[in-house]
Amino acid sequence: METSEIVQRCAEHRRALADLLETLDETQLATPSLCGKWDVRTVAAHLTVLPLVPPQKFALALLKNRGSFHRANDAVARQLAKAPVAEVAANLRTHAESRKRPPRVGAAGPLVDLLVHGGDIRIPLGLPYAPPAVDLEVALDFLAASPYGFVPRGLLDGLSLQPTDLHRRWGEGQAVTGRAADLIMAVTGRRATLAALGGPGRDVLAARL
Repeated sequence: METSEIVQRCAEHRRALADLLETLDETQLATPSLCGKWDVRTVAAHLTVLPLVPPQKFALALLKNRGSFHRANDAVARQLAKAPVAEVAANLRTHAESRKRPPRVGAAGPLVDLLVHGGDIRIPLGLPYAPPAVDLEVALDFLAASPYGFVPRGLLDGLSLQPTDLHRRWGEGQAVTGRAADLIMAVTGRRATLAALGGPGRDVLAARL
């Protein structure tokens, strides 16, 4: 997929998330997500960090958190999550076509981030989670390379990801099968979709998470 198309796919996901946020009540927004200790509201706010927070402001957050990217990321997301949800949704729409991306992740990184965090939000709320196949294929291309910050080191060694809804496989070794959407959640550390996976490599993957 060309970079320009990936940007447009990101824009569609941001707008769809904005639409979803405006339908959620406070109980739903406070629902624990699949992403660490963040609730649904904080995950949504995190997805506005890249277009909203200047590099120098994030650098200051890093200094305040002794150089820890994860703690700085958490602090910035929680600060943005204090805004009314309508503002979070508006920011997603305003910056839907943003081309900003973190260093080293390439054009596909923001799309994969949106896909995974979309699952973090929708799955705990009991909402359908079925991203388009074209996006899932980009995500699996990206994740199979075990990029820093997305896939734990060594997680996919000796495993083959074989989605039942795509006509491709990624990697060599013991097969892990299931919907592509469930596979991308599992390989990014979300145990919630493991039960939907199968194949001889499923237990190996589960043990490594």
